Amino acid sequence: MKNYDVEDTWHYHNGTKHPNGTLLSRSHTYHPSFRPTPYKIYKNIQKISLSLDKEPIGISALDAISTIYDSKVEIIPDLNVLTRILYFSVGITKKIKFPPPIGEFEFRAASCTGALYHIEIYVVCSDIPGLSAGVYHFDPKELKLNVLRKGDFRQVLVNATADEEFVMQAPVTLIFTDVFSRNSIKYQAREYRHAFWDCGTIIANTLSITSAHKISSRLISGFVDSQINNLLDLDSNKEASLVILPIGRTNKPIPQSPPLVPINIESASSDTDVDYPEINSMHDASSLCNNIEVKSWRKHFVKPQYTATDLIPLRTETLTKDAIEKVILRRGSTRAFSHDSINFEQLSTILKRSTNGIDADFLSKYNILNDLYLIVNKVDGLPSGSYYYARERDSLQLLRKGDFREISGNLGLGQDLPHDASVTIFFMVNLQKVLESFGNRGYRIAQLDAAITGGRMYLAAYAFNLGATGLTFYDDLVTNFFSPHAKNKDTMFMIALGKKAKSSHS
Repeated sequence: MKNYDVEDTWHYHNGTKHPNGTLLSRSHTYHPSFRPTPYKIYKNIQKISLSLDKEPIGISALDAISTIYDSKVEIIPDLNVLTRILYFSVGITKKIKFPPPIGEFEFRAASCTGALYHIEIYVVCSDIPGLSAGVYHFDPKELKLNVLRKGDFRQVLVNATADEEFVMQAPVTLIFTDVFSRNSIKYQAREYRHAFWDCGTIIANTLSITSAHKISSRLISGFVDSQINNLLDLDSNKEASLVILPIGRTNKPIPQSPPLVPINIESASSDTDVDYPEINSMHDASSLCNNIEVKSWRKHFVKPQYTATDLIPLRTETLTKDAIEKVILRRGSTRAFSHDSINFEQLSTILKRSTNGIDADFLSKYNILNDLYLIVNKVDGLPSGSYYYARERDSLQLLRKGDFREISGNLGLGQDLPHDASVTIFFMVNLQKVLESFGNRGYRIAQLDAAITGGRMYLAAYAFNLGATGLTFYDDLVTNFFSPHAKNKDTMFMIALGKKAKSSHS
């Protein structure tokens, strides 16, 4: 099986490392005037207008990001709830006018690298209150559903996931896809990393809103790629499915799907023709081709255990009651941090609430794949230095004491943000172990797992009215800095947390 020829992953991963990855051109430039249209536009298609209720339902952001529901009773979200889930995942939450050539800029509910918004969401559902069974594309620009297929096509999902139990029981499934060229125009072949970073950050929002509504969900990463792409009528060289998220539960059996014929609806998913064959090669290498491969792939990853010493216990959590909806609406990517400190109670709460695990087909429940390493620049109650978060013991292990603010900035491509932030957090994983278990597809889930946790940290930080931003990094320098503890680990994601500078436009 091609998925287990993991040299493909190492070729891509090493080739897209900063600063000298062989698949990246250091002379590449990008200007905002070349920014592609950040929406998929369907022409001559039936559309369903959505009615949005933004009012909070009374669940705090900290509770929403840290609670996993596994309901055994029937829960079928209606169209109003589905609209809230879609809006608070990828909807337009604010508009800001910038000088030409940018002009008015529409920001979404979740952050995205370069604000290029290359992740799309599709809906496959049975009849639910307010919406007939069908396959739909969510249009955040017009707040509408594009009708792609009429009828109940959930059996296609069941077949593609080799009879995954949660998929069989779900009345609604969300499918997250990536429009490659919409992001690669700026980030070149490294885009395939960004696909899962940005998708995971969105899913952090999605899981939080479904949790607030007490709706169960499970992240499904194992499926026959071509079957899902065909259901959505995608040109998989341009746009491809990344992950699916069944939500809710119904006791009614799934009927046989209508015939799967080409949709033949004209659409524009990007107005740029910049292609990077390395992205397609990596995606193809990590694709599963049939149900046998899906069944053999599906397993729970057992993380290696590390002995934690010199533990610094976390203090009592300081809670904020801000509702998840309000936090998402005010969230942004912080443009500048002050050098003011945050306190240890805030950091402790952010770490604990955002790492409560996810329900996924590649993890045992209440677990995460990545390890967390920190550079603490200024946190009241915690000495500056480098740390490892021993999650199973709710404690921080001091690796090295000292002022590493300059190093923090350097690891984040020499930017001011990680230099000025109170703390920078690096998500690292033993990639070799993951690939041994899951093959090339393990690269997808390692990135996705880190980004979901990072997305939850975004929300937790903004619940405290702090700032947060995701960053890119010098891969090998991060490993070297945290070694020997982080020996044989690769960095999947990086986020900086702290107090926003007064001049920040967040």
